[in-house]
Amino acid sequence: MSDSAPNLPGVRLRAALDQVPAYVPGKPAAAPEGVTAYKISSNENPYSPLPSVVDVIHEAAGGINRYPDMAVTGLTQALADKLGVPAEHIATGTGSVGVLGQVIQALCDPGDEVVYAWRSFEAYPIVTALAGANSVQVGLDDHARHRLDAMRAAITDRTKVVIVCTPNNPTGPMVTHTELERFLDDVPDHVLVVIDEAYVEFVTGDDAPRSIDLYRERPNVMVLRTFSKAYGLAGLRVGYAVAHEPVAQALRKTAVPFGVNSIAQAAAVASLEAYDELKERVDSLVAERTRVVEALRGQGWFIPDTEANFVWFGLGERSAAFAEAAQEAGLTVRRYGDDGVRATIGETEANDVLIKVAGDFLSDNPVNPS
Repeated sequence: MSDSAPNLPGVRLRAALDQVPAYVPGKPAAAPEGVTAYKISSNENPYSPLPSVVDVIHEAAGGINRYPDMAVTGLTQALADKLGVPAEHIATGTGSVGVLGQVIQALCDPGDEVVYAWRSFEAYPIVTALAGANSVQVGLDDHARHRLDAMRAAITDRTKVVIVCTPNNPTGPMVTHTELERFLDDVPDHVLVVIDEAYVEFVTGDDAPRSIDLYRERPNVMVLRTFSKAYGLAGLRVGYAVAHEPVAQALRKTAVPFGVNSIAQAAAVASLEAYDELKERVDSLVAERTRVVEALRGQGWFIPDTEANFVWFGLGERSAAFAEAAQEAGLTVRRYGDDGVRATIGETEANDVLIKVAGDFLSDNPVNPS
């Protein structure tokens, strides 16, 4: 038993908890007096939910005295119809991070390994450590992209899961379909490859992954998605996986019973039905992303090619100073220690402030961050 675990007398907590890093959420919006506050720290959709979706939420709220449908039947069938896959190949959970936790619980015993790029989504080391498994982190390249050859080389006999985050959170670049296909050709069949596509709706680049095709072709491929980002349902916590049996069945076994509540399910189904409206908002955010990236690069910043709804500043030890400068201007950004800062594409006004803050910071710190 670890000496550092704060155990109560007679209570022995798992030693594995000592290896679990704390999840650091994006800070709430805050600003000095007289300055407008903008929160661009959590990759949230800045638009309010669609009125049609809000109406469905209000209606569903009238039935919260009853347990939700544990099988999440309506959403499961809606997703199966939209994606053209068997309903039995859909598994749902409390956001994509909830489903990811189900994956690790279903596949990993203590001492097994999970391979993923780093820096990437900070929940990966958390869900891995909670299962008693070991994280194998493979550094990104100089353009903040996955090094798939190095990830393949990191696979051992203990590897149970490989996670490919595309577009990568928090840096933004995607893995191309060609790269992913070549990588999958070399991964052993018994290793599950999770293609984490939380930001897939924002992708516009050439040779984007056709992940559902890859899942259809390969039994060891699973696609992970969420309603939190483009669909704007971050507060309701709905995510899903597309996977072959027995993986999908295992995910349902490890799910928290009734985890996807009735309001969340109704809102997700309504959002699927209203996707054409939502797509207009996504297109607006992508246009803003292009404008922001071009403006920042014009100032002299190195900004990785982002296919998500955020931009990455590889600031190193100057990350704290940049985050502080942004806060003074009313922008709450997401700092990742001394690695860098991520800024969500938000309202036009927030993006304008980000561009100004970045320009002023670079003028005062002339060495080009990268």
